[in-house]
Amino acid sequence: MRNLLMRVSYDGTDYNGFQTQPGGHTIQDYLEEAIHRLSGEQLKITASGRTDAGVHARAQVFNFYTASPIPLERWCMALNTWLPEDIVVSDAMEVPLEFHSRHAAKRKTYRYTINANQHPDLFNRRYQIHHYGQLDIPAMEQGLRHLIGTYDYTTFASRKSTKSSHVRTIFDAWFERDTSMCRPGTRDQGVIHTYLSGNGFLQHMVRIIMGTLIEVGEGKRHPDDMKIILEAKNRAAAGPTAMGKGLMLWEVEYDITGNENPLQEF
Repeated sequence: MRNLLMRVSYDGTDYNGFQTQPGGHTIQDYLEEAIHRLSGEQLKITASGRTDAGVHARAQVFNFYTASPIPLERWCMALNTWLPEDIVVSDAMEVPLEFHSRHAAKRKTYRYTINANQHPDLFNRRYQIHHYGQLDIPAMEQGLRHLIGTYDYTTFASRKSTKSSHVRTIFDAWFERDTSMCRPGTRDQGVIHTYLSGNGFLQHMVRIIMGTLIEVGEGKRHPDDMKIILEAKNRAAAGPTAMGKGLMLWEVEYDITGNENPLQEF
């Protein structure tokens, strides 16, 4: 028996999220079906975490146990022949049998993208939201800084959250702005990428943070309100849940050794 760890990227637009659910049509469903077609095994994979409907992943990580003798170097290409074109497995490695892709994750980074140019981007519309008005980007950056640290993030958790604790740590959070598509003499502000990196995130947490930060950018809230909103520990104190299509699971990091190819390099 082997424990295989893989990295998968996907465009989540047309899927009901990553995790298997009664309605089907999830990323997990397609991955497990591809593995079944390849190896003949009916199994369940374990992912680093779930993503909601419409949310994308640049580098989701999952593992599973297999008795198949298929060589490691053949798995990615073989699986991709059975997967839809918007799901791509890019890396595979063997890990210790006790490895669990969710429990072993040390750091996750998400990226949320806002197109703040005057007109929508036709070719990237599936991966960003378009904001029609001008945003106070420095105010949004100031508000975001209030969320870095270890706190109870109940305010920014879905009301449906079933977690026993809402305490999480955000290690870092920052903005990057791409102005390459801005037109001279217009109100274009560029494409704003917001990165949040932490030890874990609650259901809808990043999207609720972004919905609230957008209100800061619109002048509806003061940047320092973010601290008050956080301390309220009440979902009603925050802004709306931003659209899922702007969110992408950017990276999952591990820190264990005992393998010829340490996972921190995966």
